[in-house]
Amino acid sequence: MLTHLQLKDLVIVDEAELDFGPGLTALTGETGAGKSIVVDALLLIAGGRGGTDIVRQGAERAEVAASFAALPDAAVAWLEAQAIEYNGEVIVRRVIGVDGRSRAYVNGQLLPLQQLREFAEFLIEVHGQQEFQHLVKRGAQREMLDEHLDLATLPGVVAEIHDRFRACRRDYDSLQLAANDRESRLDLLRYQLAELKAEVTTVTAIEELFVEQKRIAARGRLGAAAQTALTAVYEADAGSAHDLLAKASAALRAVADADPQLAQPMQLLAEATILADEAGGALRRYLDDLDVDPGRQEEIERHAAALEALARKHRRSVHELPAQLVSTEEELRTLENAEFKLAELERRLALLESEFRAAALRLTQSRQRAAAELGREITALMQTLGMAGGRFVVGVQPSETDIGPHGLDDIEFLVSANPGQPPKSLAKVASGGELSRISLAVQVVAAGKAPSLCMVFDEVDSGIGGGTAEIVGRQLRELGGSDDGRGGSGRSGQVLCVTHLAQVAAQAHTQFRVIKQTDGKTTRTVVRTLAATDRIDEIARMLGGIDISDQARAHAREMLGRAPAAPATAAPGKKRARAARN
Repeated sequence: MLTHLQLKDLVIVDEAELDFGPGLTALTGETGAGKSIVVDALLLIAGGRGGTDIVRQGAERAEVAASFAALPDAAVAWLEAQAIEYNGEVIVRRVIGVDGRSRAYVNGQLLPLQQLREFAEFLIEVHGQQEFQHLVKRGAQREMLDEHLDLATLPGVVAEIHDRFRACRRDYDSLQLAANDRESRLDLLRYQLAELKAEVTTVTAIEELFVEQKRIAARGRLGAAAQTALTAVYEADAGSAHDLLAKASAALRAVADADPQLAQPMQLLAEATILADEAGGALRRYLDDLDVDPGRQEEIERHAAALEALARKHRRSVHELPAQLVSTEEELRTLENAEFKLAELERRLALLESEFRAAALRLTQSRQRAAAELGREITALMQTLGMAGGRFVVGVQPSETDIGPHGLDDIEFLVSANPGQPPKSLAKVASGGELSRISLAVQVVAAGKAPSLCMVFDEVDSGIGGGTAEIVGRQLRELGGSDDGRGGSGRSGQVLCVTHLAQVAAQAHTQFRVIKQTDGKTTRTVVRTLAATDRIDEIARMLGGIDISDQARAHAREMLGRAPAAPATAAPGKKRARAARN
Protein backbone atom coordinates (compact mmCIF):
# COMPACT_ATOMS: atom_id res chain seq x y z
CA MET A 1 0.00 0.00 0.00
CA LEU A 2 1.21 3.48 -0.90
CA THR A 3 1.70 5.57 2.25
CA HIS A 4 3.60 8.66 1.15
CA LEU A 5 4.51 10.41 -2.10
CA GLN A 6 7.05 13.19 -2.49
CA LEU A 7 7.51 15.22 -5.68
CA LYS A 8 10.28 17.70 -6.38
CA ASP A 9 10.74 19.80 -9.52
CA LEU A 10 8.36 17.60 -11.49
CA VAL A 11 6.79 19.39 -14.49
CA ILE A 12 5.22 22.43 -12.75
CA VAL A 13 5.46 21.14 -9.18
CA ASP A 14 8.23 22.66 -7.09
CA GLU A 15 7.73 20.45 -4.03
CA ALA A 16 4.78 18.39 -2.83
CA GLU A 17 4.27 15.74 -0.17
CA LEU A 18 1.12 13.66 0.07
CA ASP A 19 0.09 11.08 2.67
CA PHE A 20 -2.15 8.20 1.63
CA GLY A 21 -4.21 5.68 3.54
CA PRO A 22 -6.45 2.75 2.68
CA GLY A 23 -9.68 3.11 0.78
CA LEU A 24 -10.59 5.37 -2.12
CA THR A 25 -8.64 8.62 -2.61
CA ALA A 26 -9.95 11.13 -5.18
CA LEU A 27 -7.87 13.78 -6.93
CA THR A 28 -10.00 16.60 -8.27
CA GLY A 29 -9.48 20.06 -9.73
CA GLU A 30 -10.17 22.23 -12.72
CA THR A 31 -9.41 20.92 -16.18
CA GLY A 32 -5.75 21.58 -16.90
CA ALA A 33 -4.83 22.04 -13.25
CA GLY A 34 -2.45 19.10 -13.41
CA LYS A 35 -4.40 16.33 -11.66
CA SER A 36 -2.58 13.66 -13.64
CA ILE A 37 0.84 14.81 -12.38
CA VAL A 38 0.40 12.46 -9.42
CA VAL A 39 -0.37 9.61 -11.84
CA ASP A 40 2.68 10.55 -13.91
CA ALA A 41 4.79 10.44 -10.74
CA LEU A 42 3.52 6.94 -9.91
CA LEU A 43 4.22 5.81 -13.46
CA LEU A 44 7.83 6.91 -12.93
CA ILE A 45 7.89 4.92 -9.68
CA ALA A 46 6.60 1.96 -11.70
CA GLY A 47 9.60 2.19 -14.02
CA GLY A 48 8.11 4.32 -16.77
CA ARG A 49 10.43 6.30 -18.99
CA GLY A 50 10.69 10.02 -18.35
CA GLY A 51 12.00 12.60 -20.80
CA THR A 52 13.70 15.87 -20.10
CA ASP A 53 10.35 17.68 -20.40
CA ILE A 54 9.28 16.40 -16.99
CA VAL A 55 12.01 18.42 -15.25
CA ARG A 56 10.64 21.74 -14.01
CA GLN A 57 12.00 24.72 -15.92
CA GLY A 58 15.13 26.06 -14.25
CA ALA A 59 15.75 22.88 -12.23
CA GLU A 60 18.61 20.41 -12.73
CA ARG A 61 16.60 17.27 -12.06
CA ALA A 62 13.18 15.94 -11.11
CA GLU A 63 12.75 13.60 -8.16
CA VAL A 64 9.92 11.33 -7.10
CA ALA A 65 9.94 9.20 -3.95
CA ALA A 66 7.18 6.83 -2.81
CA SER A 67 6.87 4.87 0.44
CA PHE A 68 5.03 1.56 0.57
CA ALA A 69 4.03 -0.58 3.54
CA ALA A 70 2.18 -3.88 4.07
CA LEU A 71 3.85 -5.41 1.01
CA PRO A 72 2.54 -8.64 -0.51
CA ASP A 73 4.61 -11.76 0.11
CA ALA A 74 5.84 -11.81 -3.50
CA ALA A 75 7.27 -8.29 -3.14
CA VAL A 76 9.07 -9.24 0.10
CA ALA A 77 10.49 -12.34 -1.60
CA TRP A 78 11.72 -10.18 -4.50
CA LEU A 79 13.51 -7.83 -2.09
CA GLU A 80 15.16 -10.79 -0.36
CA ALA A 81 16.31 -12.19 -3.70
CA GLN A 82 17.92 -8.84 -4.52
CA ALA A 83 19.53 -8.61 -1.05
CA ILE A 84 17.68 -5.35 -0.33
CA GLU A 85 16.96 -4.60 3.32
CA TYR A 86 13.30 -4.48 4.33
CA ASN A 87 11.96 -3.62 7.76
CA GLY A 88 8.28 -3.16 7.01
CA GLU A 89 8.61 -0.18 4.68
CA VAL A 90 10.16 0.27 1.26
CA ILE A 91 11.05 3.57 -0.42
CA VAL A 92 11.24 3.74 -4.21
CA ARG A 93 12.97 6.79 -5.67
CA ARG A 94 13.43 8.04 -9.22
CA VAL A 95 15.78 10.84 -10.24
CA ILE A 96 15.71 12.20 -13.80
CA GLY A 97 18.24 14.83 -14.85
CA VAL A 98 17.74 17.67 -17.28
CA ASP A 99 20.18 15.77 -19.53
CA GLY A 100 17.73 12.84 -19.66
CA ARG A 101 19.75 10.50 -17.46
CA SER A 102 17.63 8.47 -15.07
CA ARG A 103 18.42 6.60 -11.87
CA ALA A 104 16.20 4.36 -9.76
CA TYR A 105 16.66 3.33 -6.13
CA VAL A 106 14.86 0.86 -3.87
CA ASN A 107 15.68 1.42 -0.20
CA GLY A 108 18.79 3.26 -1.31
CA GLN A 109 20.06 0.51 -3.63
CA LEU A 110 20.61 1.53 -7.24
CA LEU A 111 18.67 -0.66 -9.70
CA PRO A 112 18.26 -0.79 -13.49
CA LEU A 113 14.83 0.25 -14.76
CA GLN A 114 13.92 -3.27 -15.84
CA GLN A 115 14.33 -4.54 -12.28
CA LEU A 116 12.31 -1.62 -10.94
CA ARG A 117 9.51 -2.52 -13.37
CA GLU A 118 9.56 -6.10 -12.08
CA PHE A 119 9.28 -4.92 -8.49
CA ALA A 120 6.63 -2.28 -9.24
CA GLU A 121 4.30 -4.95 -10.59
CA PHE A 122 3.79 -5.98 -6.95
CA LEU A 123 3.01 -2.41 -5.87
CA ILE A 124 1.13 -0.34 -8.46
CA GLU A 125 -1.42 -0.96 -11.19
CA VAL A 126 -2.41 2.01 -13.37
CA HIS A 127 -5.61 2.10 -15.41
CA GLY A 128 -5.79 5.03 -17.80
CA GLN A 129 -8.30 6.71 -20.10
CA GLN A 130 -6.91 4.75 -23.04
CA GLU A 131 -7.19 1.37 -21.29
CA PHE A 132 -9.79 0.30 -23.83
CA GLN A 133 -7.30 0.57 -26.67
CA HIS A 134 -5.27 -2.07 -24.86
CA LEU A 135 -8.27 -4.24 -24.03
CA VAL A 136 -9.36 -4.62 -27.66
CA LYS A 137 -6.11 -6.41 -28.48
CA ARG A 138 -6.46 -10.18 -28.54
CA GLY A 139 -3.16 -10.68 -26.77
CA ALA A 140 -4.20 -8.43 -23.88
CA GLN A 141 -7.54 -10.25 -23.63
CA ARG A 142 -5.78 -13.61 -23.38
CA GLU A 143 -3.39 -12.28 -20.74
CA MET A 144 -6.25 -10.90 -18.66
CA LEU A 145 -8.17 -14.17 -18.85
CA ASP A 146 -5.06 -16.12 -17.86
CA GLU A 147 -4.72 -13.94 -14.76
CA HIS A 148 -8.03 -15.43 -13.58
CA LEU A 149 -7.18 -19.11 -14.11
CA ASP A 150 -7.70 -21.57 -11.26
CA LEU A 151 -4.47 -23.27 -12.45
CA ALA A 152 -2.24 -20.21 -12.76
CA THR A 153 0.91 -22.11 -13.78
CA LEU A 154 -0.59 -23.75 -16.87
CA PRO A 155 0.26 -20.99 -19.40
CA GLY A 156 3.92 -21.21 -18.36
CA VAL A 157 3.88 -25.02 -18.61
CA VAL A 158 2.36 -24.88 -22.11
CA ALA A 159 4.87 -22.24 -23.25
CA GLU A 160 7.81 -24.30 -21.93
CA ILE A 161 6.65 -27.47 -23.72
CA HIS A 162 6.11 -25.45 -26.90
CA ASP A 163 9.67 -24.13 -26.70
CA ARG A 164 11.01 -27.69 -26.49
CA PHE A 165 8.76 -28.81 -29.34
CA ARG A 166 9.90 -25.89 -31.52
CA ALA A 167 13.58 -26.62 -30.82
CA CYS A 168 13.08 -30.30 -31.71
CA ARG A 169 11.19 -29.35 -34.88
CA ARG A 170 14.03 -27.02 -35.85
CA ASP A 171 16.58 -29.82 -35.43
CA TYR A 172 14.38 -32.20 -37.40
CA ASP A 173 13.84 -29.76 -40.28
CA SER A 174 17.56 -28.97 -40.44
CA LEU A 175 18.50 -32.65 -40.55
CA GLN A 176 15.76 -33.41 -43.06
CA LEU A 177 17.04 -30.65 -45.35
CA ALA A 178 20.54 -32.04 -45.11
CA ALA A 179 19.26 -35.58 -45.73
CA ASN A 180 17.55 -34.50 -48.95
CA ASP A 181 21.02 -33.81 -50.41
CA ARG A 182 22.58 -36.58 -48.37
CA GLU A 183 24.54 -38.58 -50.97
CA SER A 184 26.27 -35.64 -52.63
CA ARG A 185 27.03 -34.13 -49.25
CA LEU A 186 28.43 -37.44 -48.00
CA ASP A 187 30.73 -37.68 -51.02
CA LEU A 188 31.99 -34.15 -50.41
CA LEU A 189 32.53 -34.74 -46.69
CA ARG A 190 34.40 -37.99 -47.27
CA TYR A 191 36.69 -36.29 -49.80
CA GLN A 192 37.31 -33.34 -47.47
CA LEU A 193 37.95 -35.66 -44.54
CA ALA A 194 40.50 -37.66 -46.53
CA GLU A 195 42.30 -34.43 -47.49
CA LEU A 196 42.37 -33.23 -43.90
CA LYS A 197 43.49 -36.52 -42.42
CA ALA A 198 46.33 -36.74 -44.95
CA GLU A 199 47.88 -33.45 -43.83
CA VAL A 200 46.40 -32.34 -40.47
CA THR A 201 47.72 -33.65 -37.17
CA THR A 202 47.73 -31.53 -34.02
CA VAL A 203 48.12 -27.82 -33.37
CA THR A 204 51.50 -28.49 -31.70
CA ALA A 205 52.79 -30.52 -34.65
CA ILE A 206 51.68 -27.82 -37.09
CA GLU A 207 53.47 -25.14 -35.07
CA GLU A 208 56.67 -27.24 -35.01
CA LEU A 209 56.45 -27.78 -38.77
CA PHE A 210 56.33 -24.06 -39.53
CA VAL A 211 59.15 -23.37 -37.08
CA GLU A 212 61.28 -25.92 -38.91
CA GLN A 213 60.30 -24.45 -42.27
CA LYS A 214 61.40 -21.03 -41.09
CA ARG A 215 64.75 -22.43 -39.85
CA ILE A 216 65.46 -24.18 -43.15
CA ALA A 217 64.63 -21.03 -45.09
CA ALA A 218 67.20 -19.10 -43.03
CA ARG A 219 69.80 -21.91 -43.04
CA GLY A 220 72.45 -19.92 -44.90
CA ARG A 221 72.38 -16.96 -42.54
CA LEU A 222 72.17 -19.23 -39.49
CA GLY A 223 75.18 -21.31 -40.60
CA ALA A 224 77.31 -18.23 -41.33
CA ALA A 225 76.50 -16.71 -37.93
CA ALA A 226 77.24 -19.96 -36.09
CA GLN A 227 80.54 -20.46 -37.94
CA THR A 228 81.65 -16.89 -37.20
CA ALA A 229 80.86 -17.38 -33.52
CA LEU A 230 82.70 -20.75 -33.45
CA THR A 231 85.81 -19.26 -35.06
CA ALA A 232 85.88 -16.32 -32.62
CA VAL A 233 85.32 -18.51 -29.60
CA TYR A 234 87.49 -21.53 -30.42
CA GLU A 235 88.88 -22.06 -33.92
CA ALA A 236 90.74 -18.84 -34.72
CA ASP A 237 94.39 -19.52 -35.63
CA ALA A 238 95.49 -16.94 -33.10
CA GLY A 239 93.69 -15.01 -30.45
CA SER A 240 90.47 -17.07 -30.07
CA ALA A 241 88.40 -16.33 -27.02
CA HIS A 242 89.22 -19.75 -25.59
CA ASP A 243 92.96 -19.26 -26.05
CA LEU A 244 92.94 -15.78 -24.52
CA LEU A 245 90.93 -16.97 -21.53
CA ALA A 246 93.30 -19.91 -21.01
CA LYS A 247 96.30 -17.55 -21.20
CA ALA A 248 94.80 -15.14 -18.67
CA SER A 249 93.93 -17.99 -16.32
CA ALA A 250 97.50 -19.39 -16.50
CA ALA A 251 99.04 -15.96 -15.72
CA LEU A 252 97.01 -15.65 -12.54
CA ARG A 253 97.71 -19.19 -11.41
CA ALA A 254 101.44 -18.44 -11.60
CA VAL A 255 101.17 -15.69 -8.94
CA ALA A 256 98.13 -16.83 -7.01
CA ASP A 257 100.17 -17.91 -3.99
CA ALA A 258 101.52 -14.35 -3.61
CA ASP A 259 98.09 -12.69 -3.12
CA PRO A 260 94.89 -14.47 -2.06
CA GLN A 261 92.79 -11.65 -3.59
CA LEU A 262 93.52 -13.06 -7.06
CA ALA A 263 91.68 -16.27 -6.21
CA GLN A 264 88.24 -14.98 -7.21
CA PRO A 265 89.15 -13.58 -10.66
CA MET A 266 91.21 -16.67 -11.32
CA GLN A 267 88.19 -18.83 -10.53
CA LEU A 268 85.96 -16.76 -12.82
CA LEU A 269 88.44 -17.01 -15.68
CA ALA A 270 88.62 -20.79 -15.21
CA GLU A 271 84.81 -21.00 -15.41
CA ALA A 272 84.73 -18.73 -18.47
CA THR A 273 87.26 -20.98 -20.17
CA ILE A 274 85.04 -24.01 -19.51
CA LEU A 275 81.98 -22.13 -20.84
CA ALA A 276 83.84 -21.09 -23.98
CA ASP A 277 84.81 -24.72 -24.51
CA GLU A 278 81.16 -25.83 -24.09
CA ALA A 279 79.93 -23.06 -26.42
CA GLY A 280 82.37 -24.23 -29.07
CA GLY A 281 81.08 -27.81 -28.79
CA ALA A 282 77.47 -26.66 -29.01
CA LEU A 283 78.20 -24.58 -32.12
CA ARG A 284 79.89 -27.55 -33.82
CA ARG A 285 76.85 -29.76 -33.13
CA TYR A 286 74.48 -27.01 -34.38
CA LEU A 287 76.41 -26.72 -37.64
CA ASP A 288 76.36 -30.49 -38.07
CA ASP A 289 72.56 -30.56 -37.50
CA LEU A 290 71.96 -27.60 -39.81
CA ASP A 291 72.66 -29.75 -42.80
CA VAL A 292 69.21 -30.97 -43.97
CA ASP A 293 68.56 -33.82 -46.31
CA PRO A 294 67.12 -32.38 -49.56
CA GLY A 295 64.29 -34.89 -49.38
CA ARG A 296 63.34 -33.74 -45.88
CA GLN A 297 63.42 -30.11 -46.95
CA GLU A 298 61.19 -30.85 -49.90
CA GLU A 299 58.67 -32.71 -47.70
CA ILE A 300 58.52 -29.85 -45.20
CA GLU A 301 57.85 -27.31 -47.94
CA ARG A 302 55.21 -29.54 -49.53
CA HIS A 303 53.47 -30.19 -46.18
CA ALA A 304 53.43 -26.50 -45.25
CA ALA A 305 52.03 -25.54 -48.68
CA ALA A 306 49.32 -28.23 -48.39
CA LEU A 307 48.25 -26.96 -44.97
CA GLU A 308 48.03 -23.38 -46.21
CA ALA A 309 45.96 -24.50 -49.21
CA LEU A 310 43.56 -26.40 -46.92
CA ALA A 311 43.26 -23.37 -44.67
CA ARG A 312 42.28 -21.20 -47.65
CA LYS A 313 39.83 -23.81 -48.89
CA HIS A 314 38.00 -24.10 -45.58
CA ARG A 315 38.37 -20.38 -44.77
CA ARG A 316 40.20 -21.13 -41.57
CA SER A 317 43.60 -20.30 -40.17
CA VAL A 318 46.19 -23.08 -40.33
CA HIS A 319 45.92 -23.55 -36.56
CA GLU A 320 42.12 -24.08 -36.87
CA LEU A 321 42.47 -27.02 -39.25
CA PRO A 322 42.49 -29.68 -36.45
CA ALA A 323 39.12 -28.32 -35.25
CA GLN A 324 37.84 -28.38 -38.84
CA LEU A 325 38.87 -32.02 -39.04
CA VAL A 326 36.85 -32.82 -35.93
CA SER A 327 33.75 -30.94 -37.14
CA THR A 328 33.91 -32.64 -40.55
CA GLU A 329 34.07 -36.06 -38.85
CA GLU A 330 31.06 -35.14 -36.68
CA GLU A 331 28.98 -33.93 -39.64
CA LEU A 332 29.87 -37.05 -41.56
CA ARG A 333 28.80 -39.28 -38.66
CA THR A 334 25.55 -37.32 -38.31
CA LEU A 335 24.69 -37.71 -41.98
CA GLU A 336 25.68 -41.37 -42.03
CA ASN A 337 23.29 -41.88 -39.08
CA ALA A 338 20.68 -39.44 -40.45
CA GLU A 339 17.96 -42.05 -40.86
CA PHE A 340 18.35 -43.21 -37.29
CA LYS A 341 18.54 -39.63 -36.01
CA LEU A 342 15.48 -38.56 -38.01
CA ALA A 343 13.52 -41.47 -36.61
CA GLU A 344 14.61 -40.53 -33.09
CA LEU A 345 13.59 -36.89 -33.63
CA GLU A 346 10.24 -38.02 -35.05
CA ARG A 347 9.61 -40.01 -31.88
CA ARG A 348 10.59 -37.03 -29.73
CA LEU A 349 8.30 -34.74 -31.74
CA ALA A 350 5.38 -37.12 -31.30
CA LEU A 351 5.97 -37.34 -27.55
CA LEU A 352 6.30 -33.57 -27.21
CA GLU A 353 3.18 -32.98 -29.28
CA SER A 354 1.25 -35.41 -27.09
CA GLU A 355 2.60 -33.71 -23.96
CA PHE A 356 1.74 -30.29 -25.41
CA ARG A 357 -1.83 -31.22 -26.35
CA ALA A 358 -2.49 -32.73 -22.92
CA ALA A 359 -1.26 -29.55 -21.19
CA ALA A 360 -3.07 -27.33 -23.71
CA LEU A 361 -6.32 -29.24 -23.08
CA ARG A 362 -5.98 -28.62 -19.35
CA LEU A 363 -5.31 -24.96 -20.13
CA THR A 364 -8.39 -24.77 -22.37
CA GLN A 365 -10.58 -26.28 -19.66
CA SER A 366 -9.18 -23.87 -17.06
CA ARG A 367 -9.75 -20.96 -19.45
CA GLN A 368 -13.32 -22.03 -20.07
CA ARG A 369 -14.04 -22.04 -16.33
CA ALA A 370 -12.35 -18.66 -15.89
CA ALA A 371 -14.16 -17.25 -18.96
CA ALA A 372 -17.55 -18.20 -17.53
CA GLU A 373 -16.72 -16.59 -14.17
CA LEU A 374 -15.22 -13.47 -15.74
CA GLY A 375 -18.21 -13.09 -18.04
CA ARG A 376 -20.62 -13.32 -15.09
CA GLU A 377 -18.69 -10.76 -13.01
CA ILE A 378 -18.38 -8.18 -15.79
CA THR A 379 -22.00 -8.74 -16.90
CA ALA A 380 -23.15 -8.08 -13.33
CA LEU A 381 -21.16 -4.84 -13.23
CA MET A 382 -22.61 -3.74 -16.57
CA GLN A 383 -26.10 -3.90 -15.07
CA THR A 384 -25.09 -1.35 -12.43
CA LEU A 385 -23.39 0.91 -14.97
CA GLY A 386 -26.52 1.81 -16.93
CA MET A 387 -26.35 -1.13 -19.32
CA ALA A 388 -29.26 -3.20 -18.06
CA GLY A 389 -29.67 -6.37 -20.07
CA GLY A 390 -26.15 -6.12 -21.47
CA ARG A 391 -23.92 -9.18 -21.57
CA PHE A 392 -20.18 -9.76 -21.54
CA VAL A 393 -18.87 -13.02 -22.94
CA VAL A 394 -15.32 -14.31 -23.04
CA GLY A 395 -15.02 -16.51 -26.10
CA VAL A 396 -12.62 -19.46 -25.97
CA GLN A 397 -12.41 -20.96 -29.46
CA PRO A 398 -9.97 -23.38 -31.14
CA SER A 399 -7.03 -21.50 -32.60
CA GLU A 400 -6.29 -21.42 -36.31
CA THR A 401 -2.69 -22.13 -35.36
CA ASP A 402 -2.36 -25.84 -34.59
CA ILE A 403 0.39 -25.52 -31.98
CA GLY A 404 1.36 -22.19 -30.50
CA PRO A 405 3.13 -20.85 -27.42
CA HIS A 406 -0.17 -19.87 -25.80
CA GLY A 407 -2.01 -23.14 -26.29
CA LEU A 408 -4.75 -24.11 -28.72
CA ASP A 409 -7.22 -21.30 -28.01
CA ASP A 410 -8.22 -17.98 -29.52
CA ILE A 411 -9.55 -15.65 -26.83
CA GLU A 412 -11.94 -12.83 -27.67
CA PHE A 413 -14.05 -10.49 -25.54
CA LEU A 414 -17.61 -10.22 -26.85
CA VAL A 415 -20.22 -7.69 -25.74
CA SER A 416 -23.94 -7.19 -26.14
CA ALA A 417 -24.76 -3.70 -24.88
CA ASN A 418 -28.55 -4.09 -25.15
CA PRO A 419 -31.06 -6.90 -24.54
CA GLY A 420 -31.75 -9.07 -27.55
CA GLN A 421 -28.55 -8.21 -29.36
CA PRO A 422 -26.06 -11.00 -30.02
CA PRO A 423 -22.61 -10.49 -28.49
CA LYS A 424 -20.12 -8.87 -30.85
CA SER A 425 -16.40 -8.35 -30.69
CA LEU A 426 -15.44 -5.73 -28.12
CA ALA A 427 -13.48 -3.96 -30.85
CA LYS A 428 -16.72 -3.42 -32.81
CA VAL A 429 -18.82 -1.86 -30.05
CA ALA A 430 -19.66 1.58 -31.45
CA SER A 431 -20.85 3.84 -28.62
CA GLY A 432 -18.10 5.80 -26.88
CA GLY A 433 -20.04 5.88 -23.63
CA GLU A 434 -20.62 2.15 -23.76
CA LEU A 435 -16.96 1.54 -24.47
CA SER A 436 -15.99 3.63 -21.47
CA ARG A 437 -18.36 1.82 -19.11
CA ILE A 438 -17.47 -1.66 -20.38
CA SER A 439 -13.79 -0.81 -20.11
CA LEU A 440 -14.30 0.38 -16.54
CA ALA A 441 -16.17 -2.81 -15.63
CA VAL A 442 -13.35 -4.93 -17.06
CA GLN A 443 -10.74 -2.88 -15.21
CA VAL A 444 -12.60 -3.07 -11.89
CA VAL A 445 -12.88 -6.86 -12.12
CA ALA A 446 -9.21 -7.16 -13.13
CA ALA A 447 -8.05 -4.86 -10.35
CA GLY A 448 -10.17 -6.67 -7.79
CA LYS A 449 -7.95 -9.71 -8.19
CA ALA A 450 -5.00 -7.84 -6.67
CA PRO A 451 -6.25 -6.04 -3.53
CA SER A 452 -2.72 -5.56 -2.19
CA LEU A 453 -1.83 -3.24 -5.07
CA CYS A 454 -2.19 0.51 -5.13
CA MET A 455 -4.73 0.73 -7.96
CA VAL A 456 -4.71 3.99 -9.89
CA PHE A 457 -7.59 5.07 -12.15
CA ASP A 458 -6.83 8.10 -14.32
CA GLU A 459 -10.18 9.60 -15.44
CA VAL A 460 -11.55 6.23 -16.45
CA ASP A 461 -15.01 7.64 -15.69
CA SER A 462 -14.83 9.85 -18.77
CA GLY A 463 -18.01 9.74 -20.83
CA ILE A 464 -20.43 8.86 -18.02
CA GLY A 465 -22.54 10.93 -15.67
CA GLY A 466 -25.71 11.08 -13.58
CA GLY A 467 -26.72 8.04 -11.57
CA THR A 468 -24.23 5.90 -13.44
CA ALA A 469 -21.41 8.10 -12.18
CA GLU A 470 -22.49 7.54 -8.60
CA ILE A 471 -22.54 3.80 -9.18
CA VAL A 472 -19.02 4.02 -10.62
CA GLY A 473 -17.94 5.84 -7.48
CA ARG A 474 -19.44 3.12 -5.31
CA GLN A 475 -17.67 0.46 -7.33
CA LEU A 476 -14.35 2.22 -6.89
CA ARG A 477 -15.02 2.67 -3.18
CA GLU A 478 -15.89 -1.00 -2.86
CA LEU A 479 -12.70 -1.85 -4.70
CA GLY A 480 -10.74 0.26 -2.22
CA GLY A 481 -12.37 -1.50 0.74
CA SER A 482 -13.70 0.05 3.92
CA ASP A 483 -13.07 -0.32 7.64
CA ASP A 484 -15.81 2.01 8.82
CA GLY A 485 -18.46 -0.64 9.40
CA ARG A 486 -21.06 1.18 7.32
CA GLY A 487 -21.58 -0.98 4.32
CA GLY A 488 -17.98 -1.38 3.21
CA SER A 489 -16.44 -4.63 2.18
CA GLY A 490 -14.40 -4.93 5.35
CA ARG A 491 -11.13 -5.55 3.50
CA SER A 492 -8.29 -3.08 3.31
CA GLY A 493 -7.41 -2.03 -0.22
CA GLN A 494 -6.26 1.17 -1.87
CA VAL A 495 -7.60 3.01 -4.92
CA LEU A 496 -6.43 6.38 -6.23
CA CYS A 497 -8.78 7.98 -8.74
CA VAL A 498 -8.31 11.14 -10.81
CA THR A 499 -11.84 12.28 -11.58
CA HIS A 500 -13.88 15.25 -12.81
CA LEU A 501 -17.18 13.79 -11.54
CA ALA A 502 -18.66 14.98 -8.25
CA GLN A 503 -20.56 11.69 -7.90
CA VAL A 504 -17.29 9.75 -7.91
CA ALA A 505 -15.37 12.17 -5.68
CA ALA A 506 -18.16 12.11 -3.09
CA GLN A 507 -17.61 8.39 -2.58
CA ALA A 508 -13.93 8.84 -1.70
CA HIS A 509 -12.57 8.25 1.79
CA THR A 510 -9.99 11.02 1.19
CA GLN A 511 -9.93 13.84 -1.34
CA PHE A 512 -7.09 15.97 -2.72
CA ARG A 513 -7.62 19.11 -4.74
CA VAL A 514 -5.14 20.20 -7.40
CA ILE A 515 -5.05 23.94 -8.06
CA LYS A 516 -3.07 25.74 -10.77
CA GLN A 517 -2.57 29.47 -10.34
CA THR A 518 -0.88 31.91 -12.72
CA ASP A 519 -0.28 35.65 -12.85
CA GLY A 520 0.86 35.59 -16.48
CA LYS A 521 4.51 35.29 -15.55
CA THR A 522 4.62 32.34 -13.21
CA THR A 523 2.52 29.21 -12.86
CA ARG A 524 1.85 27.65 -9.50
CA THR A 525 0.37 24.27 -8.73
CA VAL A 526 -0.83 23.42 -5.24
CA VAL A 527 -2.14 20.06 -4.00
CA ARG A 528 -4.27 20.19 -0.85
CA THR A 529 -5.77 17.49 1.33
CA LEU A 530 -9.38 18.59 1.85
CA ALA A 531 -11.05 18.75 5.24
CA ALA A 532 -14.77 17.95 5.53
CA THR A 533 -15.92 21.56 4.95
CA ASP A 534 -13.47 22.00 2.07
CA ARG A 535 -14.84 18.86 0.45
CA ILE A 536 -18.33 20.34 0.46
CA ASP A 537 -17.11 23.39 -1.45
CA GLU A 538 -15.09 21.28 -3.88
CA ILE A 539 -18.00 18.91 -4.60
CA ALA A 540 -20.26 21.92 -5.01
CA ARG A 541 -17.77 23.48 -7.44
CA MET A 542 -17.73 20.26 -9.45
CA LEU A 543 -21.53 20.31 -9.53
CA GLY A 544 -22.18 23.98 -10.11
CA GLY A 545 -19.15 25.61 -11.68
CA ILE A 546 -17.26 28.75 -10.60
CA ASP A 547 -20.10 30.45 -8.67
CA ILE A 548 -21.02 28.08 -5.86
CA SER A 549 -24.61 28.46 -4.74
CA ASP A 550 -26.14 27.42 -1.46
CA GLN A 551 -28.19 24.92 -3.39
CA ALA A 552 -25.00 23.36 -4.82
CA ARG A 553 -23.50 23.18 -1.32
CA ALA A 554 -26.63 21.51 0.00
CA HIS A 555 -26.51 19.00 -2.83
CA ALA A 556 -22.82 18.37 -2.14
CA ARG A 557 -23.49 17.92 1.57
CA GLU A 558 -26.25 15.43 0.73
CA MET A 559 -23.96 13.47 -1.63
CA LEU A 560 -21.21 13.27 0.96
CA GLY A 561 -23.74 12.21 3.58
CA ARG A 562 -24.79 9.26 1.47
CA ALA A 563 -21.22 7.94 1.45
CA PRO A 564 -19.89 6.12 4.54
CA ALA A 565 -17.65 8.19 6.78
CA ALA A 566 -13.99 8.24 5.78
CA PRO A 567 -11.61 6.04 7.76
CA ALA A 568 -8.81 7.56 9.77
CA THR A 569 -6.05 8.83 7.50
CA ALA A 570 -3.56 11.65 7.57
CA ALA A 571 -4.90 14.79 9.19
CA PRO A 572 -6.60 17.03 6.60
CA GLY A 573 -4.34 19.76 5.44
CA LYS A 574 -1.35 18.24 7.18
CA LYS A 575 0.72 18.28 4.00
CA ARG A 576 0.48 21.05 1.44
CA ALA A 577 2.41 21.35 -1.78
CA ARG A 578 4.73 24.28 -2.05
CA ALA A 579 4.12 26.75 -4.83
CA ALA A 580 5.47 25.60 -8.16
CA ARG A 581 6.91 28.16 -10.50
CA ASN A 582 7.74 28.08 -14.20
